[in-house]
Amino acid sequence: MKITVRFAAGHDLPALLALYGELNPDDSDLPRETAEIVWKHIASQEGRTVLIAETEDAVLGTADCLVMPNLTRGGRGILFVENVVVAGAGRRRGVGRHLLEAAVRLGEEAGCYKVQLLAADDAYVHTFYAACGFEPLAQGFRRYIERET
Repeated sequence: MKITVRFAAGHDLPALLALYGELNPDDSDLPRETAEIVWKHIASQEGRTVLIAETEDAVLGTADCLVMPNLTRGGRGILFVENVVVAGAGRRRGVGRHLLEAAVRLGEEAGCYKVQLLAADDAYVHTFYAACGFEPLAQGFRRYIERET
């Protein structure tokens, strides 16, 4: 299976939404109009790249990458990776590895000193990231913000 990784474009929005549905199956569907507005913001954000992994006939994965400028480390930025998703049909076929290799290349090209991501608290996910060269070097913290209704 030949896997290609490229930058996402507006026409990829339905495929991205389907992948995000696999990532967070309990989320309600995002209305198309809202998704298009959000996509326009993402696409225009400097340093932001959404990657798509695909074969000839299917989009099988995505990763959302953001270069954050930085005043430490000699001014070298940090590449953050979020919303890494591989469709069920693409798992254990190299799709995730291709996405992360492409993300690391983005960081290298941007002169970043590190690539950082948070992982779900699942052993198989940690094993995957370690196999891709990532190390669990820090303690992560989150504080979710409740949505007012």
